Amino acid sequence: MDCKNAKVNQFVKESAELLQPDDIVWIDGSEEQIEELRRIACSTGEMIKLNQEVLPNCYYHRTAINDVARVEDRTFICSREQRNAGATNNWIPPAEAYAMTDEIMRGKMKGRTMYVIPYSMGVVGSPFSKIGIEITDSIYVVLNMVIMTRVGEKVMQALGEDGDFVRGQHAKCDLDAEKRYILQFPEDNYIRSCNSGYGGNVLLGKKCFALRIASYQGWKEGWMAEHMLILGVENPQGETKYIAAAFPSACGKTNLAMLIPPEGYRAKGYKLWTVGDDIAWIRIGEDGRFYAQNPEAGFFGVAPGTNEKSNPNAMACTKEGTIFTNVVLKKDGTVWWEKMDKNPPRDAEDWTGKPWDPDSGKPGAHPNSRFTAPARNCPCISPEWENPQGVPLSAIIFGGRRAKTAPLVYQSRDWDHGVFVGSIMASETTAAADGATGVVRRDPMSMLPFCGYDMGDYFQHWLDMGKKTTADKLPKIFNVNWFRLDEEGNFIWPGFGENFRVLEWILKRCENQVGAQETPIGFVPKVDDICLDGLDYEIKPGHKFTKEDLQTILTINNQWWLEDIENIHAFYEKIGKTVPEELRNELTAMENRLKA
Repeated sequence: MDCKNAKVNQFVKESAELLQPDDIVWIDGSEEQIEELRRIACSTGEMIKLNQEVLPNCYYHRTAINDVARVEDRTFICSREQRNAGATNNWIPPAEAYAMTDEIMRGKMKGRTMYVIPYSMGVVGSPFSKIGIEITDSIYVVLNMVIMTRVGEKVMQALGEDGDFVRGQHAKCDLDAEKRYILQFPEDNYIRSCNSGYGGNVLLGKKCFALRIASYQGWKEGWMAEHMLILGVENPQGETKYIAAAFPSACGKTNLAMLIPPEGYRAKGYKLWTVGDDIAWIRIGEDGRFYAQNPEAGFFGVAPGTNEKSNPNAMACTKEGTIFTNVVLKKDGTVWWEKMDKNPPRDAEDWTGKPWDPDSGKPGAHPNSRFTAPARNCPCISPEWENPQGVPLSAIIFGGRRAKTAPLVYQSRDWDHGVFVGSIMASETTAAADGATGVVRRDPMSMLPFCGYDMGDYFQHWLDMGKKTTADKLPKIFNVNWFRLDEEGNFIWPGFGENFRVLEWILKRCENQVGAQETPIGFVPKVDDICLDGLDYEIKPGHKFTKEDLQTILTINNQWWLEDIENIHAFYEKIGKTVPEELRNELTAMENRLKA
């Protein structure tokens, strides 16, 4: 590829001097080149070609056993001042971070090929889009980036001879967990990742660029980079309204993004369209409304628990052109994972490559095993998913996994209160983050691990964005919780496709078509305003979901919330003095309402 951009050429030259590869290959995005890379990866064992009759163009990969998830404790924001990284991010001064990783990465591509990946986050040429160049020695990374982003010559053409870009260097090095670092330099538009091969740490367009770097860019440039799905709900009249929603991992985010409405709604003509399942870049349009675009071109989904019942659209996405990571490899060259179906294979290989069968007592797939699938495969992909102007948002939803505190759904009082609602989001940790599972933690806007600057400044940016337009143009803000439990630990709400019933109420609220009950925490639905027609769900054997159960999960227990407030105060204190006064006032006001 002939590169006329001097800044790109200089970056590639500096990277080669540091990493000392035997060869340099520019990724042009052509099918011929991609096919050759697949062949090389299969010849070295980096990839395994799957059964092409059943899974055409699908491949399998295993990561190192010590390298299976994002490593939040090894992830740093390297801003020039520690105050700009904030109290919730790990921080290393940039000069120290560069010097440390120079030492770790120097010469680590000797005997290897250095791949140069020009990629666009967002539709090439869209006003939303940003361009990156990733350096890597992993064909697995190249092939994933080809699925997850727009790659190749068209990106270089859009960049032009003088365009700027986000610089990303990844080197597998020795996969040494003690020298594994994922470093973001927001002021320099720079990312470094070393000693990892796991997607969340090495697909630099994803969390590193699309959230950590882009959130900082958005702060400085007046837009937002958010950890949100985007979906469209089409009514029987053919009108589509768009929603963005933030959920921490394992809270049903991908399932909601690809949700299929219940049969009764489908019969009436309702449809749901997927715009994106993970990241939303949001700008204010000329009409004053918030517009969102999915900057990715693929889905990097958690495999275990994904099945024909929980998410048939995700399953359909994986049938062609997909890379499976750390799942079970079946003897016939196909794949399996826990809860995929009720027929676990025998005489298979687990995610580490060892013989496995279901009687072993151990999971065959890693809990954070993944599929990387092209978004175009999705049966419900929105006709607008590549609209260069994005889609207009009617609502923003925050969600979490709470056993008893949060109701099924509630609406904020206004924009500032909605920012407060997002700032106090809490959920349980999952296998997607390397660490303990089942621990409740605060994760405001689902951005705590992904914000590239101080969290208090991030909250202020949200408040400021609300001031850039008029109240009637702002998306309405809601909170949902699909995970309320009864005293025996059963889920009270059925979830999955039935969540459409809640989306219907949310959109009716956006159109002022239905009322609500005012509570100390916000506006909660009246029981009769959530449609239960055709709902057939057993909470436990012999106990079918009733209107009384709905009332239970819409009820606010003031004492539980007052107990939660102590935790919120502590979380705000952890963030520190940068928490906006407006949010502290919202917390005090809610506490007073609960006590009253």
